[in-house]
Amino acid sequence: MPVIKRVLIANRGEIAVRVIRACRQLGVESVLAASEADVNSLPARMADRVLCIGAAQSAASYLSVSTMVEAALGSQSDAIHPGYGFLSEQPELSQACGDNRLTFIGPGPEQIKAMGDKLAARQSVAKLGIPVVPGSALIDEFATASHFADEVGYPVLLKAAAGGGGKGMKAVHRPEELETVFREASAEARSAFGDDRLYLESFIPNARHIEVQVLGDRHGRYVHLFERDCSVQRRYQKLIEESPSPGLSDELREELCQSALRIAEAIQYENAGTVEFILDQDKERYYFLEMNTRIQVEHPVTEMTTGIDLVQEQIRVAQGDPISFSQSQIAPVGHAIECRINAERPEDDFRPSPGRITRWQPPEGPGIRVDSHCHEGYTVPPYYDSLLAKLIVAGDTRMEAIARLQQALASFHVEGVDTTIPFLASLVERAEFVAGRLNTRWLETVVKPN
Repeated sequence: MPVIKRVLIANRGEIAVRVIRACRQLGVESVLAASEADVNSLPARMADRVLCIGAAQSAASYLSVSTMVEAALGSQSDAIHPGYGFLSEQPELSQACGDNRLTFIGPGPEQIKAMGDKLAARQSVAKLGIPVVPGSALIDEFATASHFADEVGYPVLLKAAAGGGGKGMKAVHRPEELETVFREASAEARSAFGDDRLYLESFIPNARHIEVQVLGDRHGRYVHLFERDCSVQRRYQKLIEESPSPGLSDELREELCQSALRIAEAIQYENAGTVEFILDQDKERYYFLEMNTRIQVEHPVTEMTTGIDLVQEQIRVAQGDPISFSQSQIAPVGHAIECRINAERPEDDFRPSPGRITRWQPPEGPGIRVDSHCHEGYTVPPYYDSLLAKLIVAGDTRMEAIARLQQALASFHVEGVDTTIPFLASLVERAEFVAGRLNTRWLETVVKPN
């Protein structure tokens, strides 16, 4: 496999900035594929070259496989980095790269397909002897859903078979709610993925969401980079992530990490991926949830505790290099926490708040990292996800990291658009958060935005 000299970045926003910086550090040229809304963005100014790939709407730009491949070939790029979201977990892009002698900086289409169908992934993982949440086979009509719900026992969770990111995922607490929620989940799954197939799982009320970062290469080497706790969520969307997970015993941590490695090895996974688990805190049992075959939004948490640049590692592995470290060389230090800063109004059901940023003053100081594409004068477009920045802090202990996070949020000043900064600041001051007494329902059942 030839050395990668030029990478087309098939994404936007902060992850585009992140990939450009990794390319620079490796001496690799970067070409940004930008929509009309992003041709004057910060990543566009940072990249070695910019190509306008279409209209602002994602369907006409960032979601077009043929457009991205044509852009890569036209710019004589060697590889495509998909970032996260958009086409990152579409096997068609990985396949098209292979068909056109381009390197896809991610896994092959077979690995993406193996984990992309969530129901098939559950079945494959169960065969490895790894626990999966009690649930159903494929559900294509209400009567089948009702039968399985009675069999599993309420409450239950309806999930999109082709899904991820919380789309098409709905909790049902009573039998009389099932038909309405079933139709809502089917419609949402069809809209998000073009596939309305569902399956059903037992709903675990007191759960933590734990994920394990893994890397694999074509030389048969697999490593994990320990876990992240993503339990602070709203409607299955993560808001705060941290590593290590508070309240996780060393024994359970090792078991989770080894299970993640077994899954990666079983599908001969290449590049960076994340295996997600649900931890039933009442029973102290864990269950496989899904595998994300891409870089995660929250990957900086792992970078801050391990000192390993995951995006650089992605590029090296994609060009055929072996993983540059062994499992025994990974020694996490301290504690890291990430907050997602969004342009939203929490007091108005988190309504997006596009517009022009008139003040942008991120925090600085020891142990503070801000990943962002924003700046004073930047106009937040209405077409995409509302993420403005990721605030990541690290400390020798969890208490030190929390103190730094509280100070950093207090000194993070943004004007011109509404943001979630005040809401997040109130969250991390709460006694439950400080004590680590969290589950995936905490945000919605305990904390109410003012």
